[in-house]
Amino acid sequence: MRFMSYAKDGVVGLAAWSGDGWHGLAHGAADGVSDLERLLATGGSALADMGRILLERGQRLDEQQIQFLPPLGNPAKIICVGLNYADHSAESGFEQPVYPALFSRFASSLIGHGAPIVRPRVSDQLDYEGEIAAVIGRGGRHIPKASALEHVAGYSIFNDGSVRDYQFKTAQWTIGKTFDDTGAFGPSFVTADELPAGVKGLHLETRLNGDVVQSASTDDMIFDVATLVSLLSEAFTLAPGDVIVTGTPAGVGVARTPKLFMKPGDVCEIEVEGLGVLSNPIADEA
Repeated sequence: MRFMSYAKDGVVGLAAWSGDGWHGLAHGAADGVSDLERLLATGGSALADMGRILLERGQRLDEQQIQFLPPLGNPAKIICVGLNYADHSAESGFEQPVYPALFSRFASSLIGHGAPIVRPRVSDQLDYEGEIAAVIGRGGRHIPKASALEHVAGYSIFNDGSVRDYQFKTAQWTIGKTFDDTGAFGPSFVTADELPAGVKGLHLETRLNGDVVQSASTDDMIFDVATLVSLLSEAFTLAPGDVIVTGTPAGVGVARTPKLFMKPGDVCEIEVEGLGVLSNPIADEA
């Protein structure tokens, strides 16, 4: 199934997709509508049951009259993977890693589909990174790789907007990777059963003002989703609703000659086969 978090007239809701569009209900409606975080934490059939309720009783939504929100608005953990495509490692001047390069994002950086990615007033080096986000549905520690995909509830699209001069001020990348309003997430959450196992073989394409700047297959990941889930769980307990942002392929703006950074008035689109299109305009910080 496909779910979308939204706001309409100041009220937050959850919607499910059917052939004729999105059907949504406000949180706290008589049918017990809740957000994806709570549904994932409840586990069992909660997500599927809510999907049926939304499709049967939900209001047909006009996308022009709603605000798309990040599928999960306040994940306990947002774990990002750097240099997870060999061609991106090469263009960045790094050797191919033998262990994932990891950093964190904060939930305060998240925005939804259609919302502006904000170029901060302290920098003009705002870069795009098209990625797939894996969402944990069943938590655990020391998860074997062989069963790791059983812990993934579904997937979405992520634009890991990176403020490059701040990213490279220190050996740790977090400061440049978690500026407010730079992490575009959405437009929806797609359950794992609708996609190839571990999102294998999907095409990812990033477009800036209509020009293709990234194009790759998820088969090119150095560490696939199952490997990432297993390795991360060696260190800490993964919980329902945790988000793993799985890395970007080659073509980022900082590696180009001349460099290509996003600027106000631009539109960045990330399209992933089976997941849809995440589109965001670029704006300057007020």
